Amino acid sequence: MLYLLILLFAHFFLIPNQANSQSGENVPEWAQNVIWYQIFPERFRDGDPSNNPTLDRIWTPGTWDLGAPDGWEISPWTSDWYQRPDWEQRIGPRFFDSVFSRRYGGDLQGVIDKLDYLQELGITGIYFNPIFDAVSLHKYDASTFHHIDRFFGPDPVGDLEIMLSQDPADPSTWQWTSADLLFLELLEKAAERDIRIIIDGVWNHTGRDFWAFRDIIENGEDSAFSDWYKIKTFSDDYDIGFDYDGWWGYKGLPEFTEVGDNLHEDVKQHIFDVTERWMAPNGDVSKGIAGWRLDVAEEVGLGFWRDWHAHVRAINPDAFTVAEVWGDGARELIAYDLFDAVMNYRWTYPTHTFFIHQTISASDLIGRMDSLRAEFPASVNLSLQNLMDSHDTERLASMIVNADKAYKEGSRLNSIEHGMHYDVRKPRDEEWDLLKLIALFQFTYKGSPMVYHGTEAGMWGADDPDDRKPMVWPDLDYDDEVNHPFGMQRPRDPVVFKQELYEWYSQLASIRNSNSAIQTGNLRFVYHNDDAKVFAFIRTAENGEIALVLINRGEETYRFKLGREQGVVLPRRLEANISGSSERIRRGQLQFDLAPVSGEVFTNP
Repeated sequence: MLYLLILLFAHFFLIPNQANSQSGENVPEWAQNVIWYQIFPERFRDGDPSNNPTLDRIWTPGTWDLGAPDGWEISPWTSDWYQRPDWEQRIGPRFFDSVFSRRYGGDLQGVIDKLDYLQELGITGIYFNPIFDAVSLHKYDASTFHHIDRFFGPDPVGDLEIMLSQDPADPSTWQWTSADLLFLELLEKAAERDIRIIIDGVWNHTGRDFWAFRDIIENGEDSAFSDWYKIKTFSDDYDIGFDYDGWWGYKGLPEFTEVGDNLHEDVKQHIFDVTERWMAPNGDVSKGIAGWRLDVAEEVGLGFWRDWHAHVRAINPDAFTVAEVWGDGARELIAYDLFDAVMNYRWTYPTHTFFIHQTISASDLIGRMDSLRAEFPASVNLSLQNLMDSHDTERLASMIVNADKAYKEGSRLNSIEHGMHYDVRKPRDEEWDLLKLIALFQFTYKGSPMVYHGTEAGMWGADDPDDRKPMVWPDLDYDDEVNHPFGMQRPRDPVVFKQELYEWYSQLASIRNSNSAIQTGNLRFVYHNDDAKVFAFIRTAENGEIALVLINRGEETYRFKLGREQGVVLPRRLEANISGSSERIRRGQLQFDLAPVSGEVFTNP
């Protein structure tokens, strides 16, 4: 009896604790040194105007009840964001009544056309927001997982014919549409430039237009897929004859059925088939995606993630998986050697709070950063996606303009209350300087920096939908922004590609890509002064390369004196990568005057 009790104790208390450790062994080596670039496809580049979305595909009854008025047309890429044409005004009086009905025509050809732009920027990895066929502009409401959106490819009409000729439940009938093939071409062209691509996997929910859910709408309880979703009752509780759970209560995103901490077995098998299709098209891993970013990962059970990750690694052990997680759930999702990394919003919060909101000190920032790094082994820390903005936040430039607001606080202009207190203007020169300093910290800190498309071009905007303006390109002429979502006064802001900022990001990427200490080295904070709002850290690599990073967030020039007293052993000379100077080390100490709101990166000559 005692022996049995010991076994039970070990099983329920000791073994889970051991399994909860993260070894980092599954993290691919390539993923520990990436500069990520996030692309929201519909708003990146219209490379093929002939495939632009049509009115019948921007609205499906019960999905996005936005209306589809006469006169709807593709929105001009270069128009003033807050200007509303007649068709939008017929939907309703508010900007937010109609903005989600807009389509601008971004597509995969546009991405292919700009791969050289990304290579010159120094990008080595692309994360795509959802690209599977869907009704909405954001594509988190999939109609199918096994086909790329028909309007991202060259032949939307022909692609629909192919889709309708297949049995979506039977992978043996799946064909390749023109959009699918163009995506495979994109993967190949990106690989030629040493750029890896990961895509968004949304395994918690679909759209109402998803093929299995449409079958339920048509056949009710007799549908072969009636148990795929969390259907509460087949009654008249909802206008289509049954009621079900939607993501966070929203009926436009019906949730898949869960069994314990796993998904319904048939749903899981379908996702497994889809996973293999994109990771190893036609059985060739070399032609597939490099990994996945997983949407709302905390809302899918760990049992599913264990099984799915085993499937992923069986297909390609070198694949990378990163979870969307905003809080401390990162510990659990990275534990058990499941996800390799997370979108590192936990890094973002203290970075924003120190540099922008300015409500913590340099020592507070250092303490929080040290604590976060202590949670995981080096391979995990190096692969965490360190980001400031994304499609789910306001733009970094607008965070700085609205510096009085905490991260994600009051940044969505969906009410006049927020709109009256949120400044939609373009940043001023000193605000651009702060953005550049934050980017320097992001690119030199431990982890993989991720840039949301357009941040490097000087785009600004509040949270969704304003963070999803069409990308600003140097070869296009844009209307000035003169309108306001609530009709308030605002300055006339010219919209132009900010070449100087692009060159800054390119310079940071070049510094990072040419120094192994910044890429994969250890990190140690070596100095701070809370009153002056300054700090310094050093990155060291096994090959002897170092990178000494100085940050001055203060309002005065600060003289750094760093050397043996701070436990820093420096070579006789250091190269200043930003100013271009060469600094001689005297008596083991570096003395350097750093201007306010600026930084410097010193490396071995």
